[in-house]
Amino acid sequence: MKARVAKFGIGQVVRHRVYPFRGVIFDVDPTFANTEEWWLSIPAEVRPSKDQPFYHLFAENAETQYIAYVSEQNLLPDDSSEPIRHPQVEEIFERASDGLYRMRAAPRAS
Repeated sequence: MKARVAKFGIGQVVRHRVYPFRGVIFDVDPTFANTEEWWLSIPAEVRPSKDQPFYHLFAENAETQYIAYVSEQNLLPDDSSEPIRHPQVEEIFERASDGLYRMRAAPRAS
């Protein structure tokens, strides 16, 4: 498998191409890095290839917030400018005036 350069970056807000959820990216795997069981649980007709970036999202839909692991082929940029409600977002990111999420500065050692 040859890894590709990730199309999306940490802090970017994206939405799923098919399912009604969106989220902010907090980590990127250059290729699939989850369990075989997880991958096989995806119906074969929509199962993504493993040789593409996969993204860890603080995700949300209309009902709840959760962590999602999504292939690049299933993500699109989210241009809604709506903030992400996931409670862990504020632990890692700060939202800039332009609506983008940036990593919080690490606390300085004493």
